[in-house]
Amino acid sequence: MARIHFISGEKGGVGKSFTSRVLAQYFIDQKKPFANYDSDQSHATLSRFYADYTKAVKVDDLESLDEILKQAEEKPELEIIVDLAAQTAKHLDVWIEESDLFEFLTEIDATVYFWHVMDDGADSARLLDKYLRRYGDSPMQLIVVKNQGRGQDFSFFDNSEIAKKAKAAGAVFVTLPKLVAGLTQKIDFYNFSFWAATNNTKAMSAIERQRAKKWLQDSYREIDLAFK
Repeated sequence: MARIHFISGEKGGVGKSFTSRVLAQYFIDQKKPFANYDSDQSHATLSRFYADYTKAVKVDDLESLDEILKQAEEKPELEIIVDLAAQTAKHLDVWIEESDLFEFLTEIDATVYFWHVMDDGADSARLLDKYLRRYGDSPMQLIVVKNQGRGQDFSFFDNSEIAKKAKAAGAVFVTLPKLVAGLTQKIDFYNFSFWAATNNTKAMSAIERQRAKKWLQDSYREIDLAFK
């Protein structure tokens, strides 16, 4: 069955596109067919790093979003990644409601994952609470991504009522480890995919390639948790 992955968090700067890139590389290395949709018209980060796999989508255009469902119906083997820009939840809510999305996905035997990417601030937690109030009882599988590249101390969140509520709703918690800052900047400067970061011998030194490979392996172990 097709699986649709909404990569969100609603807040800017928490690492949504970065998480989308990691998930795209994960599916490449798993040899799973996938497609990307990039809703961030201003930055188009996913399109920049994985151009061969990525199409633009307009979240305020129902017909544009419907292309995602068409792919899921026609190609049930696909993993579909939708990189949602900040402040797009209201458009997604309208599409889900007006399309009766969950009923449709049941009919075509597809599943949907919602990846809530967080920093360690209160706003990310509150936005997760907002999601839970609206979709806590829905068929969407919630994946809470604690992005250590955007925060190191998640202890307040881990001990919060919001985290407890997410666990009660069946959420899976994963931690995206921090990639060394200088290495992140170099990868971004060269527009490298994570494959290139671990294999390009001209721009990346041997130890940089090793660090990128180790980080990617650690990230994959966390992503594996979402699919157990």
